[in-house]
Amino acid sequence: QVQLVESGGGLVQAGGSLRLPCAASGRTFSAAFMGWVRQAPGQQRELVASIGSGGNTNYADSVEGRFTISRNNSINTVSLEINDLKPEETADYYCNGGARRSWSIGAYWGQGTQVTVSS
Repeated sequence: QVQLVESGGGLVQAGGSLRLPCAASGRTFSAAFMGWVRQAPGQQRELVASIGSGGNTNYADSVEGRFTISRNNSINTVSLEINDLKPEETADYYCNGGARRSWSIGAYWGQGTQVTVSS
């Protein structure tokens, strides 16, 4: 079982940056694939970044070069650094865990943190 708690969302101007930390609890955190999923209003959920236990990362094409996912297994955290935000990236961002393979969505979800990008 993994419990996830996100923070760090808010209102930012287009071109701005945010850092979204996610605190995880659970004995299997260090072995788990972790990721960030976003859901814009009226849209389907979209996996934007994932990271394996050893630090291997994957990104959606739309965020490559602007988003950076990282993890610290010693303190059970996974973070998403977001740069050059665009208004269309206004969404709820969810920390996700428990995926069994790279670039997939797991069973565990945080409550989400809202990111609003103004133009």
